[in-house]
Amino acid sequence: MNVGTSTNIISQLKGRDFLTLVDFSTEEIDYLIDLASYLKEQCEKGIVYEPLKGKTLGMIFEKPSTRTRVSFEAGMYQLGGMGIFLSTKDIQMERGESIADTAKVLSGYLDGIMIRTFSQERVEELAEHATIPVINGLTDLYHPCQLLADLQTIKEVKGKLAGLKLAYIGDGNNMANSLMIAAAKMGIDISIAAPKGYLPNQDAIEKANAFACDSDILITEDPIKAVKEADIIYTDVWASMGQEKEQAIRQKVFANFQVNQELVNYAKEDFIFMHCLPAHREEEVTAEIMDGKHSVVFQESENRLHAQKALMTALMGEL
Repeated sequence: MNVGTSTNIISQLKGRDFLTLVDFSTEEIDYLIDLASYLKEQCEKGIVYEPLKGKTLGMIFEKPSTRTRVSFEAGMYQLGGMGIFLSTKDIQMERGESIADTAKVLSGYLDGIMIRTFSQERVEELAEHATIPVINGLTDLYHPCQLLADLQTIKEVKGKLAGLKLAYIGDGNNMANSLMIAAAKMGIDISIAAPKGYLPNQDAIEKANAFACDSDILITEDPIKAVKEADIIYTDVWASMGQEKEQAIRQKVFANFQVNQELVNYAKEDFIFMHCLPAHREEEVTAEIMDGKHSVVFQESENRLHAQKALMTALMGEL
């Protein structure tokens, strides 16, 4: 890939916020995936590429993280820049400074902000008042950074995106919402199986349906129906951060939504298994599937680094 050839897309992406995939075209997402693959190849060859030399990313964390923090911080270093970890306990937001004031202050110091938090509204307010790119590292509603890595992984393994079928089994959470948007944008058929009362966000469903010209979206309470002839099976934990008190209730509600050998037998023989991690083995997925030959979860996890690097390069770099 010649990273400088897509001049129009480069100019469209530079300086943008990355709050949800809703705001990005199929062509822009394709470019980010290809750029991530290019940067991965450069990394594997030991080639130094530093489009962010001298630049700094502020990383605000209201939710703890393994993959998000390490991929952004390591990614900035590899691209020649620096990431600064900002726990809300260490900055004035914890003591009542407004999001608007925080955005204006940080805009004077940094070249970009990544925030991992609970409320989508907090991310949007930060972006509204910042004059530098703001990246949604995760909210309770969406997880767009994870989807860039997911799409990169699917394309690496399957060689394409359009025309595949993805089955998501489990809680209709931020991953289910994000997968619907991504599938609709990229021409992937998606089936989501979740218990009654735990379905995806209705607004996200409507947005996905609005984009789904070349893909089908099925919401069901039947995991077998969702998984039939699937190319990809995806799941997530049954109780996300902030829902720990619901763990016991959710284990009962989701008991029939475990990804196990019996369920995956309904998928295509060459299906791949994906999980955004961390996983609770023997809850949403059995160890047999998690560690089996169809699992690409650690390839997917590594791609968080390369996808984040592509995103930061496109929004903040000089190509």
